[in-house]
Parts: sequence; structure tokens; C-alpha cells
Amino acid sequence: MADSANVAGEPAAGSAAEIPDEALVERARGGDHLAFELLMRRNNRRVYRAVRTVLRDAAEVEEVMQQAYLLAFSHLDQFEGTARWSTWLCRIAFNEALARLRHRGRFVSIDTGGEAPGAEGWRATGPDPERQARTRELGRLVEEAVDELPDIYRSVLIFREIEGLSTAETASILAVDENVVKTRLHRARGLLRDTIEHRIGEQVEDAYAFEARRCDRVAAAVMARLEIPTRR
Repeated sequence: MADSANVAGEPAAGSAAEIPDEALVERARGGDHLAFELLMRRNNRRVYRAVRTVLRDAAEVEEVMQQAYLLAFSHLDQFEGTARWSTWLCRIAFNEALARLRHRGRFVSIDTGGEAPGAEGWRATGPDPERQARTRELGRLVEEAVDELPDIYRSVLIFREIEGLSTAETASILAVDENVVKTRLHRARGLLRDTIEHRIGEQVEDAYAFEARRCDRVAAAVMARLEIPTRR
């Protein structure tokens, strides 16, 4: 993914990569459209995963991602900085995905139920080069297993354990209490334990990978809809 894309006024890709998202938001508010493109490219995988917790169809996921970016671009003035921009963006994307399901007449519940606090989850780390082939296959197996989880557990597992968001960030995106996040994570892990727990370990980060070509496609589509030329 082109995380180190140049931004207008930046001399090199490396220096652009060091600019915080919130600083890029300010540039985008000031009319720097390449700053917004870099924000998309930096956050494409996370937004993909946010939408993927709800939707399955690849084309539909990309449509919802584009809509989420368009909404974020048109409401940049509403970002107050009380949470990270990526969290604010994922909340938009997650809500757009839920709205797509509701439009089709499918009820999606995010009620807290009466769930009690549960255990905190584990953290995954990146794979070493010698295990890349096995990691790709295990990533596929993890995706299949996670897809079989009920919606409320799948979303928490992806945000917390695959994407690595904090409990507070996940609670903010899902609009639930932090204790609900902990409980759902605990239950999600329990549902997976019998079939894949012995395989997860360090491999989980490869699940729901967001390829560079898809990153380019989504970014280009959003910039085209905004009628803004992409960087060359």
C-alpha cells in the first residue's frame, strides 16, 4: 500500500509518511486534496476491515468504502479531534455498512444485551519472512472462521485483534460500552477456540489484507468522484 505517498509541498515520501493524520486533516480542510488522498491510502486497510466486519461482497465493500470517504471529505469540518481521525473515519464506514444492510431489510443488532465484563484479548505480531507462505494460508483460514461468527462478535474480533484497536476505540466505533467490547471479544475467542486457537498466534495480522491494487482503485475512484486529479 502506498502509505508513503507524497503530499503537496512535501519534498520526499519519507517526510510525508511522518505527518500525523490530524495534520493532514488540517491540510485537507485548507484545500490540499493530495493530503486527503494520503489519508485514504494510510487508512484504507483499516476502513476495509471496518466495512468487512459487516459486508461480504468485495464489490459492495469497495462501494461502501468510497461512500464513507466521500462523507468524511464533505464533513471534515465536523472532526473535532477528540478521538483519532482513523477512529472517526471507521465509525463513518461502519455505519455506512450497517445502513447498506438495513436498506436491504436485514436487521442488525448492536444492543448490549446484558453482557458482563470479560477478558482482555491477546495481541498479534507480524510474521517473519520464513513463514510468509504458511501465514497466507492461515490468514485465509482465519477469515473463513471469523466470517462464521455472529455479527456482534465478528466486528469486535476484527477491530480488537486483527486491526489492533484499543477497547475504547472499538467501543467508540460500535457505540457500545467498553465492558461490552471486552465481553464480546471473550465470547468471540471462545467460539473460535476449538477450531483455530492453536493456529492463530502470530499469524492473525495477515487476515483481511488490503492489497495495493485495491488501495489504488478505491483511492482513484474517490478522487474521481470528487473531480480531483490523483498524484502521478
